[in-house]
Amino acid sequence: MNNYITSIIKQFDYYKTAGDKTLQQLSFEEMNWQSHDNSNSVSIIVKHMVGNMLSRWTNFLIEDGEKDWRQREQEFEATYTNKDQLIANWEKGWQCVYDAIKPLKNKDLERTVYIRNESHTVADAIFRQLGHYSYHIGQIAYIGVIIKNNDWQSLSIPKGQSVQFNSEKFSKPKT
Repeated sequence: MNNYITSIIKQFDYYKTAGDKTLQQLSFEEMNWQSHDNSNSVSIIVKHMVGNMLSRWTNFLIEDGEKDWRQREQEFEATYTNKDQLIANWEKGWQCVYDAIKPLKNKDLERTVYIRNESHTVADAIFRQLGHYSYHIGQIAYIGVIIKNNDWQSLSIPKGQSVQFNSEKFSKPKT
């Protein structure tokens, strides 16, 4: 049984879903909004995440996670021309993540992989990326909140609705 791998996938699913729900709420113009010149837009953060995903997870177990073909600095240049292109790349990056993780077995978690020529256990490399992606998805969601303001659809329990949520959640029989 691969309960650790199943749990890891569940965590990646959770953060991907948060990102998906945020991207659904934003227009392409909103995805390109920057608060100032030194900040990143949602579009740029997505581009960076995709570049990281493709580099880290392509041939995950047999090649260094920092690929020669990765152009990290270019990830911080806005080049998407429409929302469909951005979403397609977002999905491509996530597919690369899942294609690398789903075949793993629990015993693989102790294997050694490299990122920038530094050794990591597979478990450490996965947790490193899980932290990296959750960090950026939090940024994406926060930018979404700023842009949408009162039109923002909460990704979890909306402010002021915890009591109602808990009473509904815990009044139902467990299944």
